[in-house]
Amino acid sequence: MSAKFAVFGNPIKQSKSPQIHQLFAAQFDLQIEYERLLSTEDRFASDLHDFFSRGGHGCNVTAPFKEQAFAACNEQTVAARRARAVNTVLRRQDGTLLGHNSDGIGLVKDIVVNKRVPIRQRHLMILGAGGATRGILEPIIAEQPTTLTIANRTIAKAEQLAQEFSDLFRIQVTSIEQPHYRAVPDVLINATSSSLTSSVPVSDPGLIDAHTLCYDLSYKIEPTEFLQWAASHGATNCFDGKGMLVEQAANSFKMWTGTEPSTADAIGWLEHLNE
Repeated sequence: MSAKFAVFGNPIKQSKSPQIHQLFAAQFDLQIEYERLLSTEDRFASDLHDFFSRGGHGCNVTAPFKEQAFAACNEQTVAARRARAVNTVLRRQDGTLLGHNSDGIGLVKDIVVNKRVPIRQRHLMILGAGGATRGILEPIIAEQPTTLTIANRTIAKAEQLAQEFSDLFRIQVTSIEQPHYRAVPDVLINATSSSLTSSVPVSDPGLIDAHTLCYDLSYKIEPTEFLQWAASHGATNCFDGKGMLVEQAANSFKMWTGTEPSTADAIGWLEHLNE
């Protein structure tokens, strides 16, 4: 009997999670079912519990349901509590739901291991102070950067995040329109939703040089507008979120099955998709 998994979202038909997890399962000769499930904000909690009542073993959760998933779980991991959002749910043997957030874990793994760019003792800047930034902060801080700056249009929102994580690290904040920074970032991460509107969130070319790793959490078939802007100003290490997507999925898969898949084939498959 195959284990049942799913991903919830709205929209959801674009999700590549079923293919990624089938590639993982094939490495261990595991038989799994993995489906895309469309839901709505009004229906999500009942849809989630219905999936598990039908024998679901675990699920992923994508926009716009991560905060609702956090509330729906009986218990959350430290990563999920810091993020205040859940993208991975495990049904335990007693029927309770454990919520986890693997977004930041996936991002750090992609940068440090796959891209071979260290975060430790480096200068980092994150563009945006929304839920995406909240979800990646703790794993980034755990890598012990020299400085970590959040640039946002609304300074107060960035300051709130800095305060919430002040027990872990002294985060600096600045304006995204006129950013101030101690040094050119070694790693510049776009965690805004600018790719959804085909815009560039920042305009200061002084934020990058040839050695800056420019990373967009979003991804498209073509380079995102942020990555195009970075490359036009001399950045040579420009990456989108495909690797992060696969690595966070691998972390979910390990939580569900106890097996840690290799991610190289899934990343290669995703990189060569035409749609």
